[in-house]
Amino acid sequence: MTTVFWAGDSTVKRNGIETYPQTGIGQEFDRFVRHYGVQIENYAENGRSTKSFIDEGRLAQIYDRITAGDFLFIQFGHNDEKDADPDRYADPDTDFPANLEKFVNVARNKGAYPVIITPVTRYNRNAPGAQYKHDRWAASARKTADRLNVACIDLTTMSEELVDTLGEEARRRFYMNLPAGIYPHFPQGQTDNTHPQVEGAIVFGSLIAKGLKSLGGVYAELLCDDYDRYVDESEHMGHIATTAAEEVER
Repeated sequence: MTTVFWAGDSTVKRNGIETYPQTGIGQEFDRFVRHYGVQIENYAENGRSTKSFIDEGRLAQIYDRITAGDFLFIQFGHNDEKDADPDRYADPDTDFPANLEKFVNVARNKGAYPVIITPVTRYNRNAPGAQYKHDRWAASARKTADRLNVACIDLTTMSEELVDTLGEEARRRFYMNLPAGIYPHFPQGQTDNTHPQVEGAIVFGSLIAKGLKSLGGVYAELLCDDYDRYVDESEHMGHIATTAAEEVER
């Protein structure tokens, strides 16, 4: 059986019930893969950057388990941008591409397929005074993938286009912007324009699936037989994601 290994941050991580409805993209992505031919191992963790993920030995754990024919999905950027934190910051012109290359080498040294995925957008990236934008890190990831001849899925651009199109609907449905009195673990509600909730994770996962389909070959072969029924060129990605959550056969 083929294994997809995820390396990433909180936008990718598999969440437990204690943080519901927060949901990582890697947690919902398995809806789009062949159920009996592909399994997911998600090593993403909250707050990690390429630097801290490597420094904590998490990449070494993947190296010990990944084998020929597997895939390593590499999605970072949110925490690499935090220049006030030397334990996580990775300069997009130097350290970030060097770190991404280490992930790529882990996969290739084991005969696996690396896939660099640019970071999912924050909803409020264009708000006045927004502290973080993915622009330089997404560009660095694309450039690194090109330099190393690695498959790349530009989730940043795809998610920006979708979120900008849906506007307030995306803010409410895709991100952890929660009303008070609904979820037991967030009784006061919260404002969070970074982390996906369930529908957002499915939608953003579907964009990655679209990217795999476009890459073709072994990448497209990861996808379930009904892929085209649920993820197409439609503008109504929110509806597609909801349908997928209810109906995609594993």
